[in-house]
Amino acid sequence: MQAGKLPHDLLARLLADIPHGDDRVVLGPGVGRDAAVIDNGGPSLLVAKSDPITFASDLIGWYAVHVNANDVACLGAKPAWFLATILLPEGATEELAETIFGQVKGACESLQIELVGGHTEVTLGIDRPIVIGSLLGEVSRERLVRPDGAKPGDALILTKGIAVEGTSVLARESQDRLTELGVDATSLTTAADYVYDPGISVITEARAACDAVQVHAMHDPTEGGLSTALYEMAEASNVGIAVDPGSIEVLPETKTLCSAASLDPLGLLASGSLLVAVAESEHRSALAAIRSIGVAAERIGTFVESETGVIMVGNTETDMPRFARDEVARFLADSGRSRGNQNPEGEA
Repeated sequence: MQAGKLPHDLLARLLADIPHGDDRVVLGPGVGRDAAVIDNGGPSLLVAKSDPITFASDLIGWYAVHVNANDVACLGAKPAWFLATILLPEGATEELAETIFGQVKGACESLQIELVGGHTEVTLGIDRPIVIGSLLGEVSRERLVRPDGAKPGDALILTKGIAVEGTSVLARESQDRLTELGVDATSLTTAADYVYDPGISVITEARAACDAVQVHAMHDPTEGGLSTALYEMAEASNVGIAVDPGSIEVLPETKTLCSAASLDPLGLLASGSLLVAVAESEHRSALAAIRSIGVAAERIGTFVESETGVIMVGNTETDMPRFARDEVARFLADSGRSRGNQNPEGEA
């Protein structure tokens, strides 16, 4: 298999074999389910998430906190406690460890998350740092947003546009190669800063939407981009999705980098965007609430019956493309990731 997420059919088969015997598990594993929910009997539910950072080396600690926090926020929860497993390659310097720790601590402080533990070691058989994050959060019972709650007729909202994280990772990891392909220095600098502006966190817009309306489901597009996220969201709720491709904002530097590298923005690592399912009657209120905090948002489609599948509608009707692996992973593998990595020790 190629680097990246497991194929959906394989993952679904593996998850189907997991035994479930604890009634305290409100939400367990499944395709399109990015965090678990556990009921310990108190007024709040515990939300648990784990995710690694494997594509990026630059700002790896920052990504690890934000990517995990996003998935917790997608369930309507407040991220609270973070654990980091940091794996360093042989020959790593003390400065590298200090840099990654600084990134983790800085990201936690920016989101008011407590760093409560983890593990750090030098590991055989890897050629770059890997950070595996685990994050716990809490949500009151009445505010839990399940990933399987979207219904036919619901409106689908996308925040910010695509693809924030993928564009930043490409600029930070493959600067030399993209320069060879004709991307100018100004575009590369702007693209690299996408991690901060518009930013990869979706916590504020998730909270704004949940405060304004009854959100039916949320999902953040990560590996495999918007296209993969739409398929995951549809499968989680057993629905179809009709998307208007003309309403999907592709961010300016994303267009520039994808054009130069022959990549499809729909399959590009897309943390920083948020997909929100709300009732048709409430989508304008949700849009207004998200926009009121300075975050761009557009309605991009409608949830339909499952037999329709995930389609793009307009002058013609076609299936949303599927990607065997993320476009970032494809580009890094095809071009040789070591050629353009300007910060091999994860320095900002």
